[in-house]
Amino acid sequence: MAEASSNGDARAVVLVEGVSDRAALAVLAGRRGMDLAATGIEIVSMDGITNIGHHLDRYHAPGRHVLVTGLYDDGEERFVRRGLSRIGLDGESAPLEQLGFYACSPDLEDELIRALGPSVVEEIVAAAGELRSFRRLQRQPAQRSRSLHDQLRRLMGGRSGGKERYAAAMAAAVPLDRVPRPLDAVLTHVHAALGPFRLNSEL
Repeated sequence: MAEASSNGDARAVVLVEGVSDRAALAVLAGRRGMDLAATGIEIVSMDGITNIGHHLDRYHAPGRHVLVTGLYDDGEERFVRRGLSRIGLDGESAPLEQLGFYACSPDLEDELIRALGPSVVEEIVAAAGELRSFRRLQRQPAQRSRSLHDQLRRLMGGRSGGKERYAAAMAAAVPLDRVPRPLDAVLTHVHAALGPFRLNSEL
């Protein structure tokens, strides 16, 4: 899961809301044959969308020539637009995809569960040794009437590090022809901007 370090030498930066988004993109990039460190691509977790202004200011600083793109949850669009407007881009009215920013609906975990299907994700839970814990969660009164999809989301968000671990595991399992569109699109955007990269045997 090679990832460019935060050393100021990045040619491209992918801004994401948190560590689960970063983990999923890093896995998918590796599966597509992208050597992030070698090509100068850095996936940056902003620790929350409200920090996007700070990161856009940093990478659009005078003298820096860095391609900036990103992922966001569709409910947080206003923060992305505000941040892009702050650095002089048409964030208020331009389609955000034209500016290199792609929306997950409603978020990354939901995109991946839909792409794989809840039954496959339940198999990933079993492989992680957490099926017994998941069954206990399913028996809770508040969870009994919920769909398997929503129960899986609750499991991932209910423990420290769960979102990151499952995001990476789901990204490793999803067929490459079923990768959620926003994740595929942001990697394709970087590829198109920076040029060809070495492909691995998966493609």
